[in-house]
Amino acid sequence: MGAPIALVTGISGFTGHYVARALEDRGYAVHGWTHEDSPRADRRRVELTDRAQVAEAISALAPSVVIHLAAISYVAHGDADTIYRVNVVGTRNLLEALAALPNAPSKVLLASSANVYGNGHGVLDETAPMSPQNDYAISKVAMEYVAKLWSDRLPITIVRPFNYTGVGHSEKFLIPKIVAHFRRRADAIELGNLDVSRDFYDVRCVAQAYVRLIESDVRDEVFNICSGTEYSLRQVIEMLERIANHKIDVRVNPDFVRPNEVKRLRGDPAKLIDRIGSLEDIALIDTLRWMYEYAE
Repeated sequence: MGAPIALVTGISGFTGHYVARALEDRGYAVHGWTHEDSPRADRRRVELTDRAQVAEAISALAPSVVIHLAAISYVAHGDADTIYRVNVVGTRNLLEALAALPNAPSKVLLASSANVYGNGHGVLDETAPMSPQNDYAISKVAMEYVAKLWSDRLPITIVRPFNYTGVGHSEKFLIPKIVAHFRRRADAIELGNLDVSRDFYDVRCVAQAYVRLIESDVRDEVFNICSGTEYSLRQVIEMLERIANHKIDVRVNPDFVRPNEVKRLRGDPAKLIDRIGSLEDIALIDTLRWMYEYAE
């Protein structure tokens, strides 16, 4: 009997790279869907919004487990139509195709987002009310409700990752942008609101959590993926100044301040730890050092 087949949608993205590696380490035959052509036999270009194409690709692969990462994940993407079509309709197409298989996967993990909590106060657990503040967050709330339509036919687990980063993260996101400026030893950087704070996590911990969840017996549950520790942007900059031994002039650019900015986000990982045990403890300063010192 061959290795179990794991399908990772969005495998060519930042998170997909680490999830694929974690799955391979656990003995899975990893197959991935991408939004562009690939010479690899275990990679396939699939348009999530093409219902027929998704159905054919799922029927041909018949995966044992699925980790669904493919999404428009940039909050300031700007194209609301694409955000909703990919994040909501695309997920529905995937679930419909999986439910039509003769043998359903043993686990389907869907990546939502902590952005669904909006400007929630204090430490947020999975029972915190959803209060999305932008199209991206609304699309993730809608995706979670779409998943409920298939919960009687598929073993679905939903994860709500808080902010996370690591080597390979695009510079259009905040932490990689700041790290890149320090790597270049830039004199100045333009940012938005410096008083926002986030629960930052390491992508390697996130990948570990996803794989442990698909190997667990949990079903029909929602889990925060987070460190449980909150950092302001000012603290992040101070850490990098120590790592790089370099001072940088931070300037606030009003164009970078979002009107519906989520001011604080801090998650409670207690439920996740209770179900799958504790994860590797990587402090944010160690993640930042890894990113700063990484030799490309």
